[in-house]
Amino acid sequence: MVDADQTFVIIGGGLAGAKAAETLRAEGFTGRVILIGDERDHPYERPPLSKGYLLGKAERDSFGVHEPAWYAQHDIELHLGQTVDLIDRTARTVRLGDGTAIAYDKLLLATGAEPRRLDIPGTQLAGVHHLRRIAHSDRLRQVLTSLGRENGHLVIAGAGWIGLEVAAAARSYGAEVTVVHRGPAPLHSVLGPELGQFFADLHREHGVRFHFGAQLTEIVGQDGMVLAARTDDGEEHPAHDVLAAIGAAPRTSLAEAAGLELVDRSEGGGIAVDLGLRTSDPDIHAAGDIAAPHHPLFGTRLRVEHWANALNGGPAAARAMLGQDVTYDRVPYFFSDQYDVGLEYSGWAPAGSYDQVVIRGDLGKREFIAFWLSEGRVLAGMNVNVWDVTEPVQALIRSRARVDPDALADPSVPLASLVP
Repeated sequence: MVDADQTFVIIGGGLAGAKAAETLRAEGFTGRVILIGDERDHPYERPPLSKGYLLGKAERDSFGVHEPAWYAQHDIELHLGQTVDLIDRTARTVRLGDGTAIAYDKLLLATGAEPRRLDIPGTQLAGVHHLRRIAHSDRLRQVLTSLGRENGHLVIAGAGWIGLEVAAAARSYGAEVTVVHRGPAPLHSVLGPELGQFFADLHREHGVRFHFGAQLTEIVGQDGMVLAARTDDGEEHPAHDVLAAIGAAPRTSLAEAAGLELVDRSEGGGIAVDLGLRTSDPDIHAAGDIAAPHHPLFGTRLRVEHWANALNGGPAAARAMLGQDVTYDRVPYFFSDQYDVGLEYSGWAPAGSYDQVVIRGDLGKREFIAFWLSEGRVLAGMNVNVWDVTEPVQALIRSRARVDPDALADPSVPLASLVP
């Protein structure tokens, strides 16, 4: 039985928003729960879009957050395919794109991120792609199938996680792939040169060509179709299609227009929140890709764009909206699958933050754990084709204890024994 005395509104129909709605009901909230999403699809998880679904190994209905009927069964009011134009903090209302005004007692922003666009000539051509939504993945899968059949060329701008996962998928279809990346190695800003080289070798072994130290300056076409991609060092790569995988930007325009405190882009961007995921307005929370809390472990505001943050951040925000004491300080976590390599990464170790990389296992066999250390303390760990170690890896990070690098590198020493 819904009690209409209180209304909690969630803007954002992705994983964070859907898990927040689920948590509100699980925690006994009996008021109205209104979930607004600008996609027409019911909330779904995004990792399969560049992994199993793109590869044709996962069905479309396999990665919904809930069965479609679940929302009505739990009295969640869905507004799908609907935008929000305005947040009126004084009146505590949101205005939908169709002009409807909805009052709220508590509001959760879970608007996610959107792909950064290439700001170069030629991006209007039919063969230029981004990957964020099911429709993007559907289109890209058709493209990769066609490229593989016709020995066509895909140029990918960016060698981050999305770029590399799509490169792996494209090669599995038989497409020719060239990755253009302004850094000296894949994932350089995330993993540094040591492990960036590992991924360069992995993809080269599968036929991917890299063009490092460059960025696209023009996409050349004819009759609306892509013919080539040019770079700032004068190179030209044949291309039938181009994927822009140069990162994502948090969707903060609503928050900005509402006067909420934001984080400068130079510091990662997003909406400034406390450890209860409250914004500068105590009646408005934020979760998922847009939320930037000050993380006590790493001593900085940290905005995380990965699946686990949406999975866990939505419920944390929901509990905080209910007045519970919440401290959202989870160790960042993500995973990736490329060819026969599966990995999990925990922690945060950007370039310049660490002074040592320790390898436990065999890089050559692609079965190892890499650790990034600063003054003997573990900042991050990445297990590659080694499983069931996330818990001790995260415990090492949380402990902030100095670790003997030799013991850390020795597979015969249990990781759990190194946690004080």
